[in-house]
Amino acid sequence: MNETSPLGAYPTTRLRRLRRSAWLRRLVRASRLCQDDLLWPVFVQEESGGPVSSMPGVERLSIDQLVKESHRAAQLGIPALALFPVVDDQHKSPHADEALNPDNLACRAIRAIKKEVPEIGIIGDVALDPYTTHGQDGLLAADGSVANDPTVAVLCNQAAILAQAGCDIVAPSDMMDGRIGAIRRALDAAGHSQTAILAYAAKYASAYYGPFRDAVGSSKALGQNDKKTYQMDPNRSPQEAWREVALDIAEGADMVMIKPGLPYLDVLCHIAQQASVPVLAYQVSGEYAALQAAAAQGWLDFRPAQMEALSAFKRAGATAIFTYSALETAVWLSE
Repeated sequence: MNETSPLGAYPTTRLRRLRRSAWLRRLVRASRLCQDDLLWPVFVQEESGGPVSSMPGVERLSIDQLVKESHRAAQLGIPALALFPVVDDQHKSPHADEALNPDNLACRAIRAIKKEVPEIGIIGDVALDPYTTHGQDGLLAADGSVANDPTVAVLCNQAAILAQAGCDIVAPSDMMDGRIGAIRRALDAAGHSQTAILAYAAKYASAYYGPFRDAVGSSKALGQNDKKTYQMDPNRSPQEAWREVALDIAEGADMVMIKPGLPYLDVLCHIAQQASVPVLAYQVSGEYAALQAAAAQGWLDFRPAQMEALSAFKRAGATAIFTYSALETAVWLSE
């Protein structure tokens, strides 16, 4: 049915023309989400897995279960998974000694996946909080503060051990100053010049990490303490984030991460417009859990809400996205 306007030809510009059919909307989209954009964060533990109560749909997986799910992820076209170990309390210590054990949980999981599913990439977390009794990402000084340079020395060894196990990308998430350059030199010296570095370059001291800390068991160890002396202040401008990113790129980062995601789309967009390397985003546990909780109450439909959230990352300039819904999203995208 043709519409006629009482004002004649007004308006001459009708933006709805390009919205009137599905094929037209597809034709003019500026950004598209696909399986190649999805990175799957996974939690691995020693025993058979179980659900993470604060993250509906997410489970801690044993190594055998993780290998099986890695096959499925590869078949769905997901490029890589990001591995986070759930370390038993008996293996935790103030100095994170287990992080330097070449036969620790993370290393054994990496070797198992690489043996059975060599076509999928593995991103290894470089940080000490899964291994420390105090829950901080670094070693503590005598006054209880997180000691930057001693921590960096341990992170260098941890990164080399993960690379030796077969990790394709090491991802320092600790936010210590100078660690990217030190890790690059350590990897090269150990013969791992082809191992890439994904720097968590702009990682904020966010309230959205709670479910993740529950999943890896660091929330109890951290207690009432926080990570505000090394993670970024949410109230700072994107210019500080750019300083962090620029330093990491200059030190040898192959990719950079903005974390969390949706609350920091302004930062993501600002960095993506300036960075000379791929810029990734992390839809963190609290973001994911909030959507799941709202869906469980019937307040929204998880699938379209999640697709809208992931599309926002792409629109803001993300090269790829860490999301706990990677598997189901890949299925949706294939339909």
